[in-house]
Amino acid sequence: MSYVDRLLQGVEVEWKTLGEVSNVLRGKRLTRQELSKYEKYPVFHGGIEPLGFYSKSNRPADTVMIINVGASAGTVGYSPVDFWSSDGCFCIGHSVDINNKFLYYFLLGEQNFLKSKVRVAGIPTLDNFIVEKLKIPVPPLEVQKEIVRMLDKFTELTAELTAELTAELTARKQQYEYYRDKLLNFNNLNGGGIST
Repeated sequence: MSYVDRLLQGVEVEWKTLGEVSNVLRGKRLTRQELSKYEKYPVFHGGIEPLGFYSKSNRPADTVMIINVGASAGTVGYSPVDFWSSDGCFCIGHSVDINNKFLYYFLLGEQNFLKSKVRVAGIPTLDNFIVEKLKIPVPPLEVQKEIVRMLDKFTELTAELTAELTAELTARKQQYEYYRDKLLNFNNLNGGGIST
């Protein structure tokens, strides 16, 4: 059971297919020659890390995407900024019935299902109809916003704890290496009163 499912317990929820609530949009391919690291808008194609940058955008900020080709097919992503969607990812059109960040959090819980539906003959591909027929909860918008607020806070706390833990582990590793090197430095044996 996902976090969203747990948070929806006891709430009256209507379930609809994603295709009923919104449009599943496919982007337009760009060539590598059209990309630059100096342009403004990230370009997504086949992964949730930008392939490069482009001078125009074709999708607005606050958009959910699902990678539909390649090794990352079925992976769910979210962009807080305007971007260019290539034909390697589906974007979920904005809808008055669904908060996009809520949809993103719900779809994260469906990622394994989406990946299980990827056709792997040749280039891995996730078909449009799989995404359109996916059942999603559509609680009242106020409930969606509250769930997003709670999960955003949880995500922020998790990131802070991860950063603290990483810093602590790095410090412990440096401390270990310092004492290991000090203890195993045999050049210090003669200067310490031990004769050979």
